[in-house]
Amino acid sequence: MKNKWIFNIFGLESINGPIVYLKTPKNIMFNEQVEFILPNNETRLGNVICIDENVTMIQVYEGTNGIGLDKTKTILKGKPLSIKLSEDMLGRIFDGTGKPIDGLGEIHSDIERDINGSSINPISREYPRNYIETGISSIDGLMTLIRGQKLPIFSGSGINHNELANKIITDSNIGKEEKFAICFGLMGAEFETAEYFKNSLKENGSLSKVVMFQNLSNDPSIERILTPKVTLTCAEYLAFDLGYHVLVILTDMTAYAESLREVSTLKGEIPSRKGYPGYLYSDLASIYERAGMIKGKSGSITEIPILTMPNDDISHPIPDLTGYITEGQIVLSRDLYQKGIVPPVDILNSLSRLMKDGIGEKYTRKDHAKISDQIFASYSKAQDVRALAKVLGENDLNDLDKQYLAFANTFEEKFINQKQDERRTINETLDLALNILNILPKEELTKL
Repeated sequence: MKNKWIFNIFGLESINGPIVYLKTPKNIMFNEQVEFILPNNETRLGNVICIDENVTMIQVYEGTNGIGLDKTKTILKGKPLSIKLSEDMLGRIFDGTGKPIDGLGEIHSDIERDINGSSINPISREYPRNYIETGISSIDGLMTLIRGQKLPIFSGSGINHNELANKIITDSNIGKEEKFAICFGLMGAEFETAEYFKNSLKENGSLSKVVMFQNLSNDPSIERILTPKVTLTCAEYLAFDLGYHVLVILTDMTAYAESLREVSTLKGEIPSRKGYPGYLYSDLASIYERAGMIKGKSGSITEIPILTMPNDDISHPIPDLTGYITEGQIVLSRDLYQKGIVPPVDILNSLSRLMKDGIGEKYTRKDHAKISDQIFASYSKAQDVRALAKVLGENDLNDLDKQYLAFANTFEEKFINQKQDERRTINETLDLALNILNILPKEELTKL
């Protein structure tokens, strides 16, 4: 590690939002950690994001309020931003930069890692097998979450994805014989939302298996760029050093992308679709591709990024690019949400591409795939019948069509709809699906 350099108190050239500029010194490097010491001895962190012959650009994670062009000391740390890691982080709450905010003191550890980790080398990847039971029937039965998978949740403004995230955190498990942990990154959340998660996790006893990193809406937006990286660095340590199976939940990735767009604009970069930077795809991939399993390692990282689709537009750049990188998606339906169905999972627009490799007799149940296929086929036909009923009216439908309508209504009310405190095992989920399918005549159940 190279020595620290302290620049004179007139080192800053200009300030633009969360970006500061200084004359380019010797031996500076890209992504280097920078510390600013204000006249009142307050310290703030930043990192180098652009270097040319004359000017170096640094983004300040805690914001630039109070930083002046003079009397501010700039210290180059000679290393990228890093955090200390320990198993003691479980049950703790940190801010978006990895600093403890729960009043329980600092993390004391000799292990310190660069937060700018790289994606897993494809050669060393192990193909994902086995599953994580979330306790939610629509996910476990129809779009099963496989260990090492990246399975995003596409929500809309106002839809209760926070309740869904909380339920996944609370109810997910993989069995008592293996170590399981959750790394939770909260970005751009309202204070009430953060308190909801913290209070809920404390009350139901789930906090002991969770490491929580939070960036609130009134925190500097630049800090949001750090939060998923810090969360994943912690997850990598727990998974690949300590052998945990780690579930990473990141919400809301839309807030992260908005911060990325803000920094890109300040850097003067040419915008791409909707004003987002042209490297949005590769930036999201650098986050999502840190999930997976590594040959020779007993742990795994499974990722559930949650994002809000602007105007419910699934073709918006954020969900669009996320869909290309990940292995499926869980889409939440506004129509089901307005019907009072919770969680309002739109199963016909959702899928898990790795589901077939983590279910069956070895992992869940022998008839799992057949039941899932039959549910999709029957519910799809029921949607066609609903469209027909809007034209003809329900009274003019034949008896079979009326049975499909009854199936669809029961399926939504009994299977998809699930109380917040109701947890179903995979066997309970599959048995419930079979009972609901019995509403239809046997000759219609061609997949079973």
